[in-house]
Amino acid sequence: MKVIELRGFHAGFSPSPAIGNARTFIRRRDFLLLEVTLEDGTTGWGEVFSSPHAAAALIQARMAPLVLNESVFDYGRIWDRLVGTVGYDRRGVAMMAISAIDMALHDAAARIQGRSVAAMLGGRLRERVFAYASGPFIAEGASPYGHYATEVDAYLKQGFRAIKPRAGVDPRADGRMATALRRQIGEDLALMVDINQGYAARAAIASARHMEEADLLWIEEPVLPDDIGGYQTVAASVPVAIAGGEALGSLAAFRDFLSAKTFSVLQPDLTVCGGYTGFMKIAALAEAYDLPVMPHVFGTIVNQRAALQAAALLPAKRGGGPAPYPYVEIDATNNPLLHVAGKMGVEPDGHMSVPEAPGTGLDLDPAKLEPWITQTWHVKA
Repeated sequence: MKVIELRGFHAGFSPSPAIGNARTFIRRRDFLLLEVTLEDGTTGWGEVFSSPHAAAALIQARMAPLVLNESVFDYGRIWDRLVGTVGYDRRGVAMMAISAIDMALHDAAARIQGRSVAAMLGGRLRERVFAYASGPFIAEGASPYGHYATEVDAYLKQGFRAIKPRAGVDPRADGRMATALRRQIGEDLALMVDINQGYAARAAIASARHMEEADLLWIEEPVLPDDIGGYQTVAASVPVAIAGGEALGSLAAFRDFLSAKTFSVLQPDLTVCGGYTGFMKIAALAEAYDLPVMPHVFGTIVNQRAALQAAALLPAKRGGGPAPYPYVEIDATNNPLLHVAGKMGVEPDGHMSVPEAPGTGLDLDPAKLEPWITQTWHVKA
């Protein structure tokens, strides 16, 4: 069954209040949602959450001719051909463009077979995945962590049993925040923090030490994503697990970090690392190091559903939390593009079901995206 059309939907919104982390306040969130259409009308969806406009330009100008008129079942061969066009940009926007295409091809190929992506890729290892709330986020003003207790209470009422707030205001403030949250949620729930690349290595170490009483499951992205030396320094200096990888776009990048003994938890993002094809290569590499993998996801419903399928394929690892890894991340902000196909929620024990429906289980009508669309385009065979 051949691919006959690629359609791009640029969608975005301005969060209010701005979403704060240790590096910035996000005042605009923009995404590329890519739809592939087959000869019989079957469709599949992919996503780019970082650099969506640059990725769209590459897809239209360079990559579409290598996808159109090709069999959707040749997604592995297509991935290889697309990677062969990359040249110097082997860890950046080009891989994001390839990621969206690969995700969409897998979705469409599974849909036309009447199977889930996980079933098509060998069968899911679990029917449900433990989920964690990605939030709260740093606020502007004199009390950046002042609203955390109220928001965390809301997450607990929704069923979450794992919380990942943003940290990185300063090491002492981080310690007070994390310790207060641990007292709030009790000792049986999981607590992690995400520093969003906000510190240099020594400040990250100081922050980790101030947060020791909080018994964190992991500290995520304590330093810049390409700072292998900084990650080594932090990982060797603190007892808590160090997580990262969402910004890494190639198998070689993960190889370099793993050989340097940096990560204890790997978090590749399907929209960055090459879609399902790239993700599964990284998962195989991690297996050689006996390290847990869990998909990073902070975008729209497209990547959220894809992450559930990917998580279902991963072997279980004991990480010390209330459930074995992998976990799946849930954007806890007011993100309308996460709910365009219905409200996503967790079950009372903190798990989410992995859809068995064809593809990722997402039946997305482009008309539902209309309130957030800023631009569309298409390339036909």
